[in-house]
Amino acid sequence: MSDAPKRPSLWARFRNNVLFRVALRPSTRFSLAFLTLGGFIAGVAFWGAFNTALEVANTEQFCITCHEMKDNVYQELQGTIHWTNRSGVRATCPDCHVPHQWTLKIARKMAASREVWGHLFGILNTREKFLDTRPELAAHEWARMSANHSQECRNCHSPQSMNLAKQSERAANIHKEQLLTGEKSCIDCHKGIAHKLPVNKADEVPAFDD
Repeated sequence: MSDAPKRPSLWARFRNNVLFRVALRPSTRFSLAFLTLGGFIAGVAFWGAFNTALEVANTEQFCITCHEMKDNVYQELQGTIHWTNRSGVRATCPDCHVPHQWTLKIARKMAASREVWGHLFGILNTREKFLDTRPELAAHEWARMSANHSQECRNCHSPQSMNLAKQSERAANIHKEQLLTGEKSCIDCHKGIAHKLPVNKADEVPAFDD
């Protein structure tokens, strides 16, 4: 048998770490009330900074700092009814692509880290690369919106508030038979209303704009 001393466990080494011991040692200089108040203020400051950064990252100006967005889908948006319309209400990138509920928003931001990775490594740094990947990108976003029953659309467009009498006969019939019954949601028929459809889907997917 070996006479070599037994190495301490990982927990034992961690417990004996100087920083760990300092973190758990009671303060000899500051009162519990002071530490509690300091922790509360630090927490508020952190939360405020976090939410400020989150809101900055949730603006259209932030989205188009990446050329993949600014040079492609952002240009297409400017030619649609979501950019200019008779009501003067314009949808921005986050309105359609970021959930409003806080927990879902955080999950979406975490998923968007892959987009940051793609930007840094030039996965879509040319128009050709973007067009080649567009069917996959579109399919992912359509699936996301279909899964939440087009929640981002319904944040602005309430089916219950629709005045079918002011719609074209075709649109009114479709909304009455499919949308109001819950058979389909917005994204099932309006895939091409804000951005161009991928070439391989242009003849397959209806893109109603009335």
